[in-house]
Amino acid sequence: MNQPLAYVHPGAKIAKNVVIEPFTTIHNNVEIGEGTWIGSNVTIMEGARIGKNCNIFPGAVISAVPQDLKFDNEDTVTIIGDGTTIRECVTVNRGTSDRMKTVIGENCWIMAYSHIAHDCRVGNSCIFSNNSTLAGHVTVGDYVVLAGMTAIHQFCSIGNHAFVTGGSLVRKDVPPFVKAAREPLSYVGINSVGLRRRGFTADKIREIQDIYRILYQKNYNNTQAIEIIEAEMEATPERDEILQFIRDSQRGIMKGYFGNN
Repeated sequence: MNQPLAYVHPGAKIAKNVVIEPFTTIHNNVEIGEGTWIGSNVTIMEGARIGKNCNIFPGAVISAVPQDLKFDNEDTVTIIGDGTTIRECVTVNRGTSDRMKTVIGENCWIMAYSHIAHDCRVGNSCIFSNNSTLAGHVTVGDYVVLAGMTAIHQFCSIGNHAFVTGGSLVRKDVPPFVKAAREPLSYVGINSVGLRRRGFTADKIREIQDIYRILYQKNYNNTQAIEIIEAEMEATPERDEILQFIRDSQRGIMKGYFGNN
């Protein structure tokens, strides 16, 4: 249902049962899936690919060109997965030639005034509180929670099930399953509350705690810690995910609170 005071470009592909409220503008080369609601005064620009049953609140700007001086009008896109909610005045920029797309996964909750820059990849079921800011090329895993006013440096990675406390400046990679806090950002424990809510058993949570005790609380460097974890701890999907994340880190992982590597 399109309100007469909304503008929808003839080249946009709008599925059935999409509601577009007044004073919204939808540009060419846009696709919107069934059951999605677009609030008033939303701007959806070229390259947007919005899934089913999404909710986009007033003032949001989706798929604007990147804030990147190297951008040369490449044919790039912004992808927003099914069931995701974008709250007021959120801005999401489309990709550049680096990754060609900016992606937000399914069932995410992106709160007001957050910014997701070009070439970011956000996983499924993430929650970004108000004023969360992702610079370009950031990778965020599934079930990540960013508390309010978190700012993430370009090219950083945040692992699955991580929690980053409010007002944090994220300059290094944040491994999976952890809580990150303080300044400079540091490991302060595992995200046990979030893990329990998502069905992790007590034994699995203890296993993850044991891994991070070796990594962060035994005065080993990362190389030593990885060798000990591999030698002493049974191979499990969670163990291997943590180790692979550390090996793949380009910016280095955040330190422990006591300054351990």
